[in-house]
Amino acid sequence: MSLTLYLHPLSSFCHKALIALYENDRPFTPHNVDLSNAEQSSAFKQIWPVGKFPVLRDDAAGRVIPESTSIIEYLARHFPGSSKLIPDDAEAALDVRAQDRFYDLNVHLMMQKIIGDRIRPADSKDPYGVAYARDKLRTALAIVDKDMAEKTWAAGETFSMADCAAAPTLFYTDMVVMPLDVEFPNVAAYLERLTKRPSYARALKEAEPYLHMVPREKV
Repeated sequence: MSLTLYLHPLSSFCHKALIALYENDRPFTPHNVDLSNAEQSSAFKQIWPVGKFPVLRDDAAGRVIPESTSIIEYLARHFPGSSKLIPDDAEAALDVRAQDRFYDLNVHLMMQKIIGDRIRPADSKDPYGVAYARDKLRTALAIVDKDMAEKTWAAGETFSMADCAAAPTLFYTDMVVMPLDVEFPNVAAYLERLTKRPSYARALKEAEPYLHMVPREKV
């Protein structure tokens, strides 16, 4: 099997790549990496020195592809399937890519900032940064809530790369940052559709043994 995905099943950006692979039943070898294990971390950094998940290795092509969006683009170009996560039509593809970047930059990174601060040492926490991230996250979710009042999926009526981006960040936001149905009912309904999608349901099932490790806010 030529494709190997280096990942941790708890990683939200890894979920994004997994959804794309599962959408088209693309055979691959999952390689779980525990970065707290010095030996595993060192071996992974031989593949990708930056040491961030996910990373796809295509042995047949001799290629290493880091970052979830690039991985999905690579799969769409070199391993296309029945689920076209990036449309052939240029304008439709632009919409998908724009939504993908919106979710990664305005929702995903803000969610990670909030959750990541919870595992910082007490003398290294960043309350200003967390407050900023919460404000930007709410702004982004308000945009999504308005947008999803008239759409089934992020870029229209067809499941796409943008939904691969939306699913994990909305899941973790709802689980440990803020309940989406309180302020953003259309986003909550969209998340329900995403979690019922077989590709994401599979990724979540694999993540179940690790979900207790997600840092909750102390009360």
